[in-house]
Amino acid sequence: MAEALSSQVLNALIGIVGIVIPVAAWVMQRSDLTNLVLMAETVLLLLMIVNYMWLRSIYIQLRRANDRDMADATYFATIRSRLERDLIADFGEIADGHLQVYASEVPRLSVMLFRVLIESGAQPQRVLAADLTTDPNLLTVRREYLAANRQLIEAGGSVQRLFICWSNDLARADFGRSLLQLVDHHRSLGVQCGLAVRDRLRADQAIDFVVFAKAAVLVEEEQGDAEYLRGRSSVYFKSVERWAGRFESIWGHGSTSAPPALTTYESLVRPMATGLTWDEDAVRALIAQL
Repeated sequence: MAEALSSQVLNALIGIVGIVIPVAAWVMQRSDLTNLVLMAETVLLLLMIVNYMWLRSIYIQLRRANDRDMADATYFATIRSRLERDLIADFGEIADGHLQVYASEVPRLSVMLFRVLIESGAQPQRVLAADLTTDPNLLTVRREYLAANRQLIEAGGSVQRLFICWSNDLARADFGRSLLQLVDHHRSLGVQCGLAVRDRLRADQAIDFVVFAKAAVLVEEEQGDAEYLRGRSSVYFKSVERWAGRFESIWGHGSTSAPPALTTYESLVRPMATGLTWDEDAVRALIAQL
């Protein structure tokens, strides 16, 4: 119904009828019919005003540049049309509850989602983050993002972060030491940390995503190198509960949940990380039991 009421064809027809009615009333020259037709014209005019006000409330009004004011009108018109087409496509996605961003925009968007969660008061004030951790050092350089985590926690919210790691990575000394440093840093911010072995997760669980309250979910590409991310990521403002349920299914409950798994891993690895020896066989045997 909304698409029909806002269609250009319908509004053009209403405008044409608005012109035809008074002309028809003048041609007929009958007072009774004229009064009836003018009453219909008045109703139609009121409907046009209401429709115009409604359209202003659901659509963004932007001024279009005048091509003739530019140095090269043809060149500028081509550039303007392409930019307008991209802008309209982006706003169309947002209207459907979906926003797609490029890799370089992900850090800024992540911080914005955190800050809006704090400012809007959306409930629950909770963030559920599943990180495909292939290089722990990548997560330590995002200072603004970590500061946003701390701000949410200081405002009374909570952050649960699940590190999803390959078993071969967990068995490596360099990876284990970096992961422990990362966990210590997050805990110092008040973040609840957990561990999951990626080898044992289903394909639909091994996804990098962050759930913000019940309002939005940021689905990221897999972390790979110092460039942080490749490809594009998406924010969904619909079906957020499904993603929260997916996180909770990985996080688990009780003694078999992700936080005890991380504690078990730490109990063996921390003494090795501070010493000079690393018993990879013992670490692999422990990982097999997680």
